[in-house]
Amino acid sequence: MAIFAGIFTDAILMKIGIVLYPTFGGSGVVATELGKALSQKGHEVHFITYSQPVRLGSFTKNLFYHEVQILEYPLFEYPPYETVLASKLVDVVKNEKLDLLHVHYAIPHASAAYMAKCILRSQGIKIPFITTLHGTDITLVGRDPSFEPAITFAINNSDAVSAVSESLKRDTYTHFAINKEVEVIPNFICPEHYLPKPEKDFRDAYAPNGERIITHISNFRPVKRVEDVVRIFKRIRDRLPAKLILVGDGPDRYHVERLCRELGTCSDTFIIGKLKKPEEVLHISDLFLLPSESESFGLAALEAMASGVPVVSSDSGGLPEVNIEGESGFLRPVGDVEGMAERAVYLLEDDERLKAFKAAAKKRSEHFSIKRILPMYTRLYNQVLNQARIESSLP
Repeated sequence: MAIFAGIFTDAILMKIGIVLYPTFGGSGVVATELGKALSQKGHEVHFITYSQPVRLGSFTKNLFYHEVQILEYPLFEYPPYETVLASKLVDVVKNEKLDLLHVHYAIPHASAAYMAKCILRSQGIKIPFITTLHGTDITLVGRDPSFEPAITFAINNSDAVSAVSESLKRDTYTHFAINKEVEVIPNFICPEHYLPKPEKDFRDAYAPNGERIITHISNFRPVKRVEDVVRIFKRIRDRLPAKLILVGDGPDRYHVERLCRELGTCSDTFIIGKLKKPEEVLHISDLFLLPSESESFGLAALEAMASGVPVVSSDSGGLPEVNIEGESGFLRPVGDVEGMAERAVYLLEDDERLKAFKAAAKKRSEHFSIKRILPMYTRLYNQVLNQARIESSLP
């Protein structure tokens, strides 16, 4: 732990443990990119999870990965991941001499961090932890009565709490008895990942006759309303030549494929599965659709905007904080398939109008650049560490 005159500052290098889900979901993507950005600033970052994060890429200086191994025991019908994770956190904190833990997604990471903190305290080691709330851990899963008491307790016993949007902050206070201050630190993009690249051959493979390309990226869960994407596309294609690229996979894929057959859009629809680098598809896209029932932030929409792709989305949750009506795209109520299709055609039917919206979407995304967001996290880290030091000095 590095201390200057008893105070942590942005210039002080830290050893940070980041707990995350290593999958394609937004919380895992943000946590991974945050860790990579911190390491580039000289901080030592330790990812702690059950599999290598999909966005991690090749290992570089200051980045480490610790696998949480789940062993199968005949006694357990379901592996006790939370307990194993807590034990792993204890081990990594002690042996790597971490300064703090930052857990992304409350379930079960916050409660595992609290358990690890208590174990370490009993051994004379004090470690603060920060919980970042990302969305369905609050708006969907966390509200289940079987989770709520544990999640409320873990959040209230975090040393600091952040949420990725004002909407999620409001939901947290509405649905949980939270007595902690929740700081809003939005999701972010790394602009260098979205620089324009040569795309003609790639684009021609999907739209050989100059058709407009419409894209949707998600985990194909019901909350994403991917079937609405297909219905919107059908209305767009009835009015102008277009192709649809669906990136991702999940429980609703079968329903999407069936709907494509029913509507006769399969010949113009490509379902290409999960991608580690969705920006490769976004670079050739003209419009992004996100008609979700619930989005605490809408990272996929932000990634589209960073690629210069305007967005037609629902007005759910944090999306209005990201996608600005009439500027970076358009917002419509959840389920308003006709309205979303109408706005999409308005964008796509005029070259100059589409060009202007693409430029505005790109400019809007710069508000969420990692250069703006990273200092917000490091300031929060410093506040927590300074408070921890003050408390440890009290009699």
